[in-house]
Amino acid sequence: MDVEVDQQTKSEGGIRRRVCSCTKDDFLPEESFKSWGNYANALMQTPTRLIDRILTRSEDEEELEAKSRSQNEMKKTLTWWDLIWFGMGAVIGAGIFVLTGLEANQEAGPAVVLSYAVSGISALLSVFCYTEFAVEIPVAGGSFAYLRVELGDFVAFIAAGNILLEYVIAGAAVARTWTSYFATLLNLNSDKFLIKVDSLAEGYSELDPIAVGVCIIICIIAILSTKGSSRLNYIATIVHIFVIFFIIVCGLIKSDPKNYTPFAPFGARGIFKASAVLFFAYVGFDAVSTMAEETKNPGRDIPIGLIGSMVITTFLYCLLAITLCLMQPYQKIDALAPFSVAFKAVGLNWAQYIVAAGALKGMTSVLLVGAVGQARYLTHISRTHMMPPWFSQVNATTGTPVNATAIMSCATAIIALFTKLDILSNLLSISTLFIFMLVALALLVRRYYIRGETTTANRNKLIAFLLIIVASSIATATYWGLSKHGWIGYCVTLPIWLLATIGLWYFVPHARNPKLWGVPLVPWLPSASIAINIFLLGSIDRASFMRFGVWSGFLLVYYLFFGLHASYDTAKEFERGRGWKNIEEGNGVDSKDVPSATM
Repeated sequence: MDVEVDQQTKSEGGIRRRVCSCTKDDFLPEESFKSWGNYANALMQTPTRLIDRILTRSEDEEELEAKSRSQNEMKKTLTWWDLIWFGMGAVIGAGIFVLTGLEANQEAGPAVVLSYAVSGISALLSVFCYTEFAVEIPVAGGSFAYLRVELGDFVAFIAAGNILLEYVIAGAAVARTWTSYFATLLNLNSDKFLIKVDSLAEGYSELDPIAVGVCIIICIIAILSTKGSSRLNYIATIVHIFVIFFIIVCGLIKSDPKNYTPFAPFGARGIFKASAVLFFAYVGFDAVSTMAEETKNPGRDIPIGLIGSMVITTFLYCLLAITLCLMQPYQKIDALAPFSVAFKAVGLNWAQYIVAAGALKGMTSVLLVGAVGQARYLTHISRTHMMPPWFSQVNATTGTPVNATAIMSCATAIIALFTKLDILSNLLSISTLFIFMLVALALLVRRYYIRGETTTANRNKLIAFLLIIVASSIATATYWGLSKHGWIGYCVTLPIWLLATIGLWYFVPHARNPKLWGVPLVPWLPSASIAINIFLLGSIDRASFMRFGVWSGFLLVYYLFFGLHASYDTAKEFERGRGWKNIEEGNGVDSKDVPSATM
């Protein structure tokens, strides 16, 4: 039975819209899914439609127009001050409080501070790229919207699936870490609340019911109000920053310089391998870009909020890493709750409770901002109908995407229940680095190519230089992964990358300049971002790449059987200029106005 609540709007024509419904047309309203015959005909056209979606790029105006498909507008309540606190709240969490210990103990030793510096530089380069897009295209879709405009629907969808995976995994990892620090707050072992189930596979056999409960509470808060979430984030992050300074000051008082010897016991390879995993600690910042639609003045607030929060975060991360490794020899650092255990080890038993409480506050902020950000990604993806449009509905009362928030939080809770942190962190880093590389590539396309204006010769030169930049970066990362001690390969791959970037700078004229705020040093900064992100990918283990491949294969199957045909019908409807009234009301597309499935 259909469940729906009707609300009479006062827009043109008094359209009657379903605010909360759960019907077939809310999930598959497009013409291709009106009947089994239509669906069969659509499948027969898969090659043609796939080529169309690969070659078709969205427009800035289309992404902005897509906001109307959510039935209600998101409320513009955020300023740069909100974004800075959201940025720090999103980033400073499980990464620093757990992965620092894990990577210092197993991969980098005291040189983990250099691993954080490398990851921070890579993240900062990505922040610049995100900022220009967020200012120019202030919608909830974040990197999905940016990639759809510059690299086309197909690339955007593959990236979108990995964006959603990134958020689910990040939330699950933080939720499990929350449980570990909660145990130390109660003066228990960090794994006390995990339930061992021997019949399950290794890595998935330690159940964490507390993490599930935390995800549910965070989901409810994120649904109620974005501004309310911002206020709660203020409080949690302020407490968190206070605890961080407490850790640094008290930790340095108890420091022993002897613990910093040897500084890099695992060598440069260990530093970069740790850096690839520690990128996890920076992933939350892209959630802030999804809030552009709710920002009062995107042109001013987004650059200040994103760049400011990233610089502060990187500085604090490096200080915390130095402090931890000065307190304990890297061999004795606890992998699950390193800071709490370190204070206990140096005789400050009372301090472990303050540290644990602060860590819990910080991770609560991360979970909250993540829940807000991931729902807005899914909302915008659903507006394009690559995912069912039911997920894009915005509640009229709260001004938040309730359906998307609930579904993503449920997925996060399920993963958090089963999966260990080390599996989550490696898989998360692959998805994140892959997406950040694509965003930097998209920025270069945006600056150097405008359809209908860029000459064929300049377009071909752009494609050639971009392919060489990406290929040389992949070659560098591959050589790093395969050669343990060689260096000759770098003498070939790095100059090729440099010459390709020089060629792009010298031979291809800019086609577009940013209207409000732009990335400096183009093409150098985006090209460096591409190279560093791909290089860090070369330090991740093979098993994680296999899991990444399985997930990408699943995305491709879904796209070919559902997402492709839904987005194709929706795009053709937009091209005909009829707007989105029928689709957003759940009425589908009139067959006489859309190309027949048999054409």
